[in-house]
Amino acid sequence: MTSSSNTNPKDGETRYFTYNLTLSPLSHPPSTTFPATLAYTTHGSPSNPAILLPSCFGGKLASTTPFLYNASSCQNPSSTPPVPSDKYFIIITALLGNGESSSPSNPPSPEYAGPKFPKVTYEDNIHLQHALCTHLGIKKLFLYTGFSMGGQQTYHMSVLYPNFVERMAVIAGSARTSWHNYSFLEGPKAALLASEDFHGGRYKEKGVVCNKGTRAFGRVYSTWALDQEWFRQKCWEREESGKCASLEEYLETRWEGGLGEWDANNLLCLLWTWQNGDVSVYNKGGEEGKGKRGVVREGDLKKALDKIEAKCLIMPSRTDTYFPPRDSELEVEMFGEKNKAKLVVIPSIFGHLAGGGGGSREDERFLCEQIGRFIEETT
Repeated sequence: MTSSSNTNPKDGETRYFTYNLTLSPLSHPPSTTFPATLAYTTHGSPSNPAILLPSCFGGKLASTTPFLYNASSCQNPSSTPPVPSDKYFIIITALLGNGESSSPSNPPSPEYAGPKFPKVTYEDNIHLQHALCTHLGIKKLFLYTGFSMGGQQTYHMSVLYPNFVERMAVIAGSARTSWHNYSFLEGPKAALLASEDFHGGRYKEKGVVCNKGTRAFGRVYSTWALDQEWFRQKCWEREESGKCASLEEYLETRWEGGLGEWDANNLLCLLWTWQNGDVSVYNKGGEEGKGKRGVVREGDLKKALDKIEAKCLIMPSRTDTYFPPRDSELEVEMFGEKNKAKLVVIPSIFGHLAGGGGGSREDERFLCEQIGRFIEETT
């Protein structure tokens, strides 16, 4: 049922864990067995407390918040990684659909290639990650923390396996994808689907590289990632943004050369997982609460959050339009007396990017300090 490509890996070396995953009732196709492969890396000794960091949308294993555990990855010399790999056992996992784990571009067999790849949920990803942890002999996670889609996975792991997670830190994420967030994602998705080189997702069968569609996707996506003040101050000229000479250069290098280089079906796979993210569905499944677009909504979010046993740190970015602070405030209010969550807002003009290492040097230092303080307060 399980396998690993290398029994004696070096820190940061990609390994692969295969598992016959039963897809969730809300996946498509629902409740079927899928031979999933999870790509992951580890850093540090397995004898140390275990910490899991999942990837985000557009993230790869190597780019998943390395400044949290590796001082050499910090862009700010005054940043101190809160979970250094010489003190903790760091596990980095790749989302299904990111091109490293099982994905439309990297399927376990041809029957799952391209648009035939299953529509997978956060629940699927979390069950797969938990199976990996079991395989590695981990009985509890000292901390589970993630950015963006990684933050949403943080909520899901803590709800689905409440006794497995001792601490959780959500960075620019939410327990439920809001309708506003859902609607924003429809924009870049529409640009991709309308591209002349998309061919209904069967572009590889036609020998076509769908880069017009993915570059359009990146451009539409870009503005939502940042605050208006970021543009007023021409922050594309800053070192953290690549020191671009113009906004056009920034869009071409960071967005057309970023998400624009991804496989189109992989982007859509991740986007479907994101749009359907909602921990409340575990209190209302099946046909109940179904929206007009087929997205399950309106489960009891408070009851879902009440399942969490972990100590909680919730860190939205002040200028994030995907996961705004108000959404986090409402979620924190639902935790109640049983497990009060700590809410800390990242004071940044780098919008959503402030939480994942794509913000300013000050943003990075702030994140490191706050997560470090949270660990001290709860240990």
